Amino acid sequence: MQNLWRWILGYADAPPPARVPARVRAMSAPPPGGACSAETAATAHEAVSLAQLGDRFHRYVLGLPDYHASEPNQQERAILKRLQGACAAFDVRSLPRLPTVLPQLLRSLKSDTVGGAQLAKLIGRDPVLVGEVMRVSHSIYYRTLHPIQSLQHAVVLLGQDGLRRVVTMHVMKPILHASAGMFGHVAGQRLWDHAERCAHACAYLGKGSCDPFEAYLAGIVCNTGTGAVVRVLDQEAPMELGPLTGHFLASCGQLAAQLSLRAARHWNLPANVLNALEERTVPGMPPESALGRALLCADTLAMAQVLGEHALAPPDPDLGAAWPEFFTPAMIERCQQDLRRQFRDAEARAV
Repeated sequence: MQNLWRWILGYADAPPPARVPARVRAMSAPPPGGACSAETAATAHEAVSLAQLGDRFHRYVLGLPDYHASEPNQQERAILKRLQGACAAFDVRSLPRLPTVLPQLLRSLKSDTVGGAQLAKLIGRDPVLVGEVMRVSHSIYYRTLHPIQSLQHAVVLLGQDGLRRVVTMHVMKPILHASAGMFGHVAGQRLWDHAERCAHACAYLGKGSCDPFEAYLAGIVCNTGTGAVVRVLDQEAPMELGPLTGHFLASCGQLAAQLSLRAARHWNLPANVLNALEERTVPGMPPESALGRALLCADTLAMAQVLGEHALAPPDPDLGAAWPEFFTPAMIERCQQDLRRQFRDAEARAV
């Protein structure tokens, strides 16, 4: 158990390849030609509740079909008990530390007085981060008339907002991708797609009430624990496990929220981020902090965006009135429009 998180996060040798039953392979496989069946398309365009969006998203992450039974069976209860024990027993000290350059760099990115030369000097201490900054600055999205001649030129071109995103992606993307099990192989990229959209939506909704970088960071890390639970589920679930109930997936979601908070504490993330993540660990309790409210809404908006992109939910769901105590319908609608605009051409910008 002590090495569990090293396996989860990919900082040790990968465990032996997991068994992949034909049942799971069939559930995870895309339809022929990549197209949705008529039945799937019709279901996707039906109006869905917030709870259904969450359930459908986690089934998508795991490559599982819809299943409408609400009460967990005896087998699920036993697996859930083992999951709870496994998640509670891991040694947080076995978690990897963030690269040494990152805390200082993140502090510098919150200061308006730090110049491009200072930022370039810090970034230059991490070769992988240098490569990521140069890659992003050469993308279509940032392409300029004059070639980028230096790291400092790239830093100035990206600006502080762009650098914050690059740095956060550099830290978190490998973590969400580092899964090797029968569930995790599919889940890593799907969790990252959600994380990008959640971070963008959280920063958008937090305008004027939250620090922009803290909002973006909260959105990126909020589902870190989901990847961990996916990995533990792969170890604990028997090959003959049948369809999973909504209750089981919701319970896994609560475990994931607790693990996300523990990981964030280990990484010494900002206090406001920790507080927002802690508010997510209390089911049914509305968040009190501005960042917690932005994160709650952004998480669901990102789920809806990802599902819509894959024809698993209505492409333009009307969620404007979902959180009247937090945001006006107009604000939620503008955020949804911004998400669609930002990620419609995401693949082209990454070239």
